[in-house]
Amino acid sequence: MLGWFRKLLPREDRFFDLFERHSRTVVGGAEALEQLLQGRDIDLWCQKIVDLEDEADHITAEVLLAVRRSFITPFDRGDIKDLIQSMDDAIDMMHKTVKTVKLFERKEFDPLMQEMGGVIVAAAKLVAEAIPLLNKVATHTVRLNAIAEEVMRVESRADDLHEQGLKDLFR
Repeated sequence: MLGWFRKLLPREDRFFDLFERHSRTVVGGAEALEQLLQGRDIDLWCQKIVDLEDEADHITAEVLLAVRRSFITPFDRGDIKDLIQSMDDAIDMMHKTVKTVKLFERKEFDPLMQEMGGVIVAAAKLVAEAIPLLNKVATHTVRLNAIAEEVMRVESRADDLHEQGLKDLFR
């Protein structure tokens, strides 16, 4: 009886489309950051990241509005907010990097920083691959677990690069 009643209630199914759109902005931002760190066309890539961050903010706002307006969400409201906020934090950090590059007028980047750009792209692409699979978690459990393991490996490499960069900076 309850299942029948739930089918009659309004449900918001746009969340997965919005998550996918946002994940594409994160991938675009990561790819632009990787290009920026190559030291060519810095202003172009900085602007691309700024534009994508603005687009991501609009998508985040749409998701948060949809959470407030929806009677039934595809999964827990808190999890929806956490997911979109985590993705938004990623592109916000790319935007912060742009601000730092401009503030210090950087034109050349250490090879470790360039490698970090590639690691960021890899992580963003993994997230973008996982997002559409969330629509049917039970069906895609094996692949989602594999992606999660790969994200942890990529994150570990990013941590190693960060620590090496700190050591180099100290020296």
